[in-house]
Formats: sequence, C-alpha cells, structure tokens
Amino acid sequence: MAKPLTDGERRKQISVRGLAGLGDVAEVRKSFNRHLHFTLVKDRNVATRRDYYLALAHTVRDHLVGRWIRTQQRYYERDPKRIYYLSLEFYMGRTLQNTMVNLGLQNACDEAIYQLGLDLEELEEIEEDAGLGNGGLGRLAACFLDSMATLGLAAYGYGIRYEFGIFNQKIVNGWQVEEADDWLRYGNPWEKARPEYMLPVHFYGRVEHSPEGVRWLDTQVVLAMPYDTPVPGYKNDTVNTMRLWSAKAPNDFKLHDFNVGGYIEAVLDRNLAENISRVLYPNDNFFEGKELRLKQEYFVVAATLQDIIRRFKSSKFGCRDPVRTSFETFPDKVAIQLNDTHPALAIPELMRILVDVEKVDWDKAWEITKKTCAYTNHTVLPEALERWPVSMFEKLLPRHLDIIYAINQRHLDHVAALFPGDVDRLRRMSVIEEGDCKRINMAHLCVIGSHAVNGVARIHSEIVRQSVFKDFYELEPQKFQNKTNGITPRRWLLLCNPGLAETIVERIGEGFLTDLSQLKKLLPLVGDEALIRDVAQVKQENKVKFSAFLEKQYGVKVNPSSMFDVHVKRIHEYKRQLLNCLHVVTLYNRIKKDPTQAFVPRTVMIGGKAAPGYHMAKKIIKLVTSIGNIVNHDPIVGDRLKVIFLENYRVSLAEKVIPAADLSQQISTAGTEASGTGNMKFMLNGALTIGTMDGANVEMAEEAGAENLFIFGLRVEDVEALDRKGYNAHEYYDRLPELRQAVDQINGGFFSPREPDCFKDVVNMLLNHDRSTVPSTLTRGLCSTLVKCGSAEGRESTFIHSSFSSRGFKVFADYEAYVACQARVDQLYRNPKEWTKKVIRNIACSGKFSSDRTITEYAHDIWGAEPPALQTPPPSLPRD
Repeated sequence: MAKPLTDGERRKQISVRGLAGLGDVAEVRKSFNRHLHFTLVKDRNVATRRDYYLALAHTVRDHLVGRWIRTQQRYYERDPKRIYYLSLEFYMGRTLQNTMVNLGLQNACDEAIYQLGLDLEELEEIEEDAGLGNGGLGRLAACFLDSMATLGLAAYGYGIRYEFGIFNQKIVNGWQVEEADDWLRYGNPWEKARPEYMLPVHFYGRVEHSPEGVRWLDTQVVLAMPYDTPVPGYKNDTVNTMRLWSAKAPNDFKLHDFNVGGYIEAVLDRNLAENISRVLYPNDNFFEGKELRLKQEYFVVAATLQDIIRRFKSSKFGCRDPVRTSFETFPDKVAIQLNDTHPALAIPELMRILVDVEKVDWDKAWEITKKTCAYTNHTVLPEALERWPVSMFEKLLPRHLDIIYAINQRHLDHVAALFPGDVDRLRRMSVIEEGDCKRINMAHLCVIGSHAVNGVARIHSEIVRQSVFKDFYELEPQKFQNKTNGITPRRWLLLCNPGLAETIVERIGEGFLTDLSQLKKLLPLVGDEALIRDVAQVKQENKVKFSAFLEKQYGVKVNPSSMFDVHVKRIHEYKRQLLNCLHVVTLYNRIKKDPTQAFVPRTVMIGGKAAPGYHMAKKIIKLVTSIGNIVNHDPIVGDRLKVIFLENYRVSLAEKVIPAADLSQQISTAGTEASGTGNMKFMLNGALTIGTMDGANVEMAEEAGAENLFIFGLRVEDVEALDRKGYNAHEYYDRLPELRQAVDQINGGFFSPREPDCFKDVVNMLLNHDRSTVPSTLTRGLCSTLVKCGSAEGRESTFIHSSFSSRGFKVFADYEAYVACQARVDQLYRNPKEWTKKVIRNIACSGKFSSDRTITEYAHDIWGAEPPALQTPPPSLPRD
C-alpha cells in the first residue's frame, strides 16, 4: 500500500483552504523571523523547537489582534444584546491550528514554515492542550464559543483560568496514575492579561440589616485577574472573547492578622487566596462538596457579574464611566446562560447586587434576574446533583444564604397557593432540603431563577420534564425546552480530517462548513462508485497514520486493515466500558475455541480518564489493560484481536483517533447519558455507531435511519419496567454460557494471574449491586444520608460512587443483544462497499449535529438575540 500523505501534503491539495498567495507567505515568513529573533531568542544563539512554535503562534496571533479590537469596537457601536456563557469548564484543546483554520491562514503558514525548513505538524504537536474541563460539558462550551463567533453573536465565555487543568493520565502496571497538568509551564501565547479590569471578590464576613438597607461587612477579599483569549469565527473577521479569572491575593491579605514577627507567614499565606484558581476538580458527573469548590463557583460568578454590569452601564469602547443607570433594560441587553448548576450562584449574586448595591426593589430585581438567566441541565444522575450544606453557606456566603431563603420562601408561598394542603409537594420543590444536614439544592435554585430550562437531547429533555423536574414542569411548563447538543465542524472535520473534508468539498462545495445541513446534498451520491472509493481511501489513510502513532506511542503493532472499534469517553459505570470488556472476552474465547474459523480482525481501543477518587472506574481501566496483556500476547489470536487502552485521552488525541475509527461505541444504559457529543464527532468523520437508544443516539438514528446504525438493547421504558419487576443479574449469568465463562474468567484471575482476586469486587458489583437507576425521591434522600455535612473526603467520595454510580446500569441485561449486534457489525464489515455506503449516509445525515444549529436555537428561543446579517470587516478595510 502506498504511504499515506501527511496532513501537510494534504493541505497543499485542499481547495477548501484556498491557495496560499505569495504575498501571504512572504508576510508570514517575515513576521515569523521577527518574532523568532527579536522577541524570543535575542539573548541566545540557538532557537529551540519551542521557540519556533512560539514564533509561529505570535505570528498567527498578530492576525487576530486587529480583528479582535475591531469586533469589540463594533459591539460598542451597535450595542447588541450580549450573551454571557458561564461555565466552570472550557475544554479548548490546542489553539494554533484552530486559529489558522478559522482565519484561512493554514496554507500560507504551511508553505512559509516549509520554506524555512520546518514542519508545521511538528510545531503543532509542541502546544499543550488547554485542558480546563473534564469531558463533554467543557468541550461543549468550547464548541459553543466557536459557533457564537462564527454566527457573529456578541458573546463572551466566562470561566476560571485553572493553573492546573485535568490531570495527565499515566498507566503504570495497568493502573491509572495522575500527574499534574502544568499546562502554563512555558507560558500561554494565546492569552492577554488585563490587570486594569481586576475586580474584588468577597468571602466570609457578617450581614448587617439597617434602615438604609443590608450590608455585607468584615469580608475577606480576593482579587480576580482577567485573562482574555481571542475566539475567532470561521472566515468572518469576528473575534469574540473568552475571559478566564485568576485569583490573586490583595497586598494586605492577612497582614493585619499578624504582628511584625509574623510578616513572612502572612505573605506565604497569600497562597490560601490564590488556591481558588489553582486546580480543576477532576470529577465528571459527580458532586464533591468541598469548600474550595464552592469558593471557585462563587469566585467566577462574582467577578463575571461585576464585569457584565460594568459593560452594561458603559456604552463606548474603552469607556468606564456609567452611561446607563436604570436596570429596566438589563434583560434586553444581557443574556446569562448557566452551563449546568456550577454557576448557579449567579442568581443570588445578581439579586444581591440589584437589591443591596443598586437599590432596586426586590420584586423588580427578581423579575430582572429571571428574565436574564437561563439554565442548561446536563445530567439526570442523582450523584451529580449539587447540594451544598447550609452550614457551609452560612460561613462562606452569609448574605447569599439570606437571599436564597427569601427566594425559597416566596417560591413556596406561590406553590402553596396553587396546591393548598400539598405538603409533600412543598418539600419536593423546596430549594432547602431538610434533614440531619440542611442542604441547598442548586438545580432547584436554577429552575426557579431562570426564564428557560433546557435539556441537551430530546430524550433527556423529556426525562427532565417527566422525572427530574416533574413538579416544576407542572408549575411552569412554558419554561422547559430542548436544545440538542452539537459540535463545531471546523475543528471536528476540517481541522482533524482534511482528507474527508476535501472529498466532500469536491462533490458539494464549501458551504457545509458553516451550514452543515448542506451535507444532505451527498444523499443522492450514496451509491456513487467514485465517492465510495474516495471515502474508503481517506479512512484507510487515517487508519494507517493512526497505526503508526500507536506503534510509536504504545509499542503495539496493529493491523490497519482490522476494524478500528473505538470507545473513548470518561470512565464511568453508566457509560458501560464493562459491557465492551465482556464482548472482548467473548470474542477472545471464540477465537481460542475454534482458531480455524474466519474472524473479522478487530483492534479494540478504549480510552478515558477516571476521577481520582472513583475506585470502580480505576478498576475498569485495570481490567481493560489486563485483558489487553493476555489477548495481545496470545499467539493463537495473532492480529485478529488487539486491545489497547489509549492513555491520557484528551482533545488533541481525539482529533487523531476519531478520523481513524470504523466503529463508534455509544453504549450507555438507556436514560443515563444526557446527550453525548463524541457520538456526533464519530458520525461526522465516517464511523458507524453501535449504541443504545440513549441521549443524542436517538436523534442520530432518526436522522440517518435506525437501519444505518447498530442499535441494540433496552429502551428507557424497558429499563423502568425491569426496575419495577426487579432486575436479577444472576438470571442472565445462569442462562448465558458465554457470559458466565467471561465473568468466571475475570473473577477467577485468568486475566490477572499475579493478582487472582484483583477483579472480584467488579464481578460482585455486576452480579449483586447493579440495580435501580431511576433518579427518585428515595435515591435523593439516601444520598442525603450518605454525604455527611461539610466537605466529603476522598473516602466518602469512593463510597458514594460505588453506592450510586454502580447502581442500575443493567450490564448483563444488555449483554446478549450487544453481542448479537456486534455479530451484525462483523457481517457488514465483510462487505466494504455496503459498509462505506452506510458511512456516507451517516455523514450526509449528520448536519443536525452542528453546534451552529444548536446556538442558533439558543439565540432565537432563549436569548432573544438573532445572529446579525452584518459581519465585521477585516482591519485592513477602512471603517464605515
């Protein structure tokens, strides 16, 4: 087989990026050399590879700055409604290539770097991922920022500039080991510190009521320093801003607590304040009630709201003098979107500012707050619900506790008037949960304080309405919406899969890059021989390239002609990596039983990080690596089956593996995955999906036709029926010989001969503790008793995870259907032409899953801010 083209060689062929003009190339070279010699290596004789990367990054950034300034000026001139997307996570990945793509500079940079004797791909690999997120929630926020800029919305992302992002994962003897992600070690060329906009954030203290109003006194102050990162739209000269806050201690921090002799200790204690932005909490779909986490949540909200109000009051670019003094028009000019409950404190904080500082009447302030805020729910898992102890609020945010009590009292009075005598309903709908430990239910606060509440896939939004927030839906049905998630096609097709992007452009033009629904134009070409050949060739080239990467990274030689069966996402019992493991063991046993039989070769790749305190998830990683150790070294199996754990799965690794995948595993228990976005990325990049009717899989099957996906297993109603009947895992274990054999091997130490008891707790969980999934009042109440008041230490985290995350994922119940469905996968894979026709149909039907469509719906249905017809002209053009 001919050696595949590198991405650099491909780019030179790709019309979608346009040809690099000689002037552009010369300008890039000149700028690159200037940065290299005068900015970076003026005191040294030799440049390092990192110097080359930084010189290129600064060169590309130069092209952003004029557009960035012009965009912000235009927003002040036009005074549009501004969108503020509040998220504790932004999983941005790398910025260099994305910026080149969106500015249309990639070809010019590629050619200029080539002329200088360097390799663009090598320089791109030097950049650290900005891993300021755990998984889907943070990556969704990143896609949304890209789409908001591409649509020309006046939008801002607000979050925390964590010094350490999601940990780097090392696999040592098959176990996950965490290492700190020191992503800022070498600096970050994409951010701009803005000390002139540094703001105070208050904690602790006491509340004083007087005839003049309420005052929050004797607080401890932490400063919030903003760092701005430009977010370019795709070829439209719009550059929006992501502003991340970093915690800084004021110069007098704690000094007044010490005499002269304690000065050194006082200065060292500044770390206590600055710890707020030190590290991202590495939990995905699990609530950890630590005081530092609550501090982070208030820190980002308090700084952001001051910034929002400052911008609302002034109307000229660079002007800080207040122009607006009335807050009547605040909801007409400001939309705040709460990405899950993490920024829920925006609701009481906005009330505090309006009532205490701006002296707005309570009822008016509440009306303004509700009209301004909207809430996105991302999970139905009870262990993920944020429920903070009242005692912690009382100490850390005493004024906000008062406000939340007042909000709750008015809310309950309203409910009581509508449903007189229904005490149980009042208890269910209260923001304050009574019990041994009083808690604040942040999701209830979000629903009450927002004008819109949305789920992130149609099936999820239905569960939100009918189960999670059933009482609230009955109270205000008009408030509840669905906004199915999406992904940006710029990063998740054009950037990561240039060969496929070019193949599509040749058939239907470039319009699909900003209107993904145009992919439907491929439907009449599903049977086109040339297209089938080209799509299959691109996939094979991607597989050969990724095979070389695997061999280099892991020392495992894989067969690029084998089916690449990929399961990458956070490790969690509800995502059911264990079901995948059982299938792998079943395949292994079948090969061993009859090696002469014709098997479809498979390379099974599983990747993802486990939360450090999540014992069962870490055991699952160990099981995957242990199975791989046996399977990969069995000479009878050969290259017919390989099992690889993809270490340190992150955005930049996703960009490599997704274009190479044949089969995408989306096998969560029906009713547990809110949406998923990995499923969309695989679909767009030409992988077929094996999955349950869960999350966005339902809509993917609807768009492409269920016959073009591999759908199996229990539906949501089946899961509920099984719960009512009583799920008994032993029944499946006793009835299915292949399942029993696989479970016995895992339990008996076949895959862990040196530690025969290693996986007994995994099997015990599957057989005896895999029960109810329904997020009911019972499970919420039980959760209250398990999580003690105050901070949950690691030991308690582990206990809660194994008590709830392992409850109700019906692994054995779906095993038989899953294995049968995998046999259908094998059967189709034996017919490459028919397989590729299904691939093309999936790509053609993936247009709905663009984040541009999602954001357009948010703008129209929730924010009241239509994308403008006018675009920002490039800085080279004269102003109007």
